[in-house]
Amino acid sequence: MSDDQYTFSDPTELYRDKKPQAQHQPEPGLDARLEPKADLGETSYRGTGRLTGRKALVTGADSGIGAAAAIAFAREGADVVLSYLPSEEPDAARIAAIIRDEGRQAITVPGDLRDSGYCRQLVASAVDAMGGIDILVNNAGKQIYNEDLTTLSDEQFDDTMKTNVYAMFWLTKAALPHMRPGSTIINTTSHQAYTPSEILVDYATTKAAINTFTKALAQQVAPKGIRVNAVAPGPIWTPLQVSDGQPQEKIAEFGEQTPLGRMGQPAELGPVYVFLASAESSYVSGETLNVNGGSPTP
Repeated sequence: MSDDQYTFSDPTELYRDKKPQAQHQPEPGLDARLEPKADLGETSYRGTGRLTGRKALVTGADSGIGAAAAIAFAREGADVVLSYLPSEEPDAARIAAIIRDEGRQAITVPGDLRDSGYCRQLVASAVDAMGGIDILVNNAGKQIYNEDLTTLSDEQFDDTMKTNVYAMFWLTKAALPHMRPGSTIINTTSHQAYTPSEILVDYATTKAAINTFTKALAQQVAPKGIRVNAVAPGPIWTPLQVSDGQPQEKIAEFGEQTPLGRMGQPAELGPVYVFLASAESSYVSGETLNVNGGSPTP
C-alpha cells in the first residue's frame, strides 16, 4: 500500500495483502464487518486544497466508494452532507468523525433513497446546513445477483431501479436550482454498463441508464456552467459485494480477471471524484471515467 496517492508504486502489487474472503452480510452490509477491511483513504489520502470552500452532497457516503469520496473531499477543503440508510449509522458515524477531524462540516442525513420525499428533503437539508450545493455525487447503489430472470422479483427490479436511477433523477432535479456556474454532478455507473454479467441483469441495466442520463444532462446544463460526469468502477472491494452482490463462491477470486490481476480499493477512486469535482476538469463534461484495473471498454 502506498504512503499517499502521490507515491510512486507498482499498481499490480498494491493491496496484495488484502485478499477477498467469502463472507455474507445481510443487505446493505457494513464496512465495520468487512474482512479484510476496505481502504477508504483514511490514512493515505493527502489533500492540497483543491476544493476549499466547496459544498458537497454524497449518497452512499457511509462506506465504500462514497466514503472514500467524502473523505477526499473533506481533505481538499469541502464540507460534506452524507446520505445513507439508517441501518448504516455505525459506518456513517466513523466517516463523519474523520471529516470533522479535518475541520470540515459533516452533516448526516439518513434515509431511504427509494423515497422521493426523502430525496427532496435531503437536498433541502444540505442547502440549509451548508448554504448551497456545488458538488452532487449520486453514488448509492443496490446490487443483488440473480441467476434466472424468471425468479427476479418485480420488487427487486423496482428497488434497484429506484435506488440507482430514480434517486439520481430526484436528487439532481432538486439540486440543480441551487447550483451556480462551476458546480459539478458526478454519477457512479459501473463497468457492468459495458460488460454486463448474466447474473446482474437489473443492476447492469441501471448502470447503462446512468451513463446515458449523464451524457444527455451534461449537454442540457452545459450553458449554465454546470458539468456532469460519471465514474465507472470495476471490481472494487466494498460491503456491496458480500451482501449478495456476488455469489459466495466468486468472492475469493474477485478482481483477478482484470489486467492488473486484483480487485480495487475505494481509496483508488477518491482522487477520481476529486478531479471531476475540481476546476482541474473544467473542460470535461459528459464523460465516463473508467476505474476498472485496465479492462477495455467501448
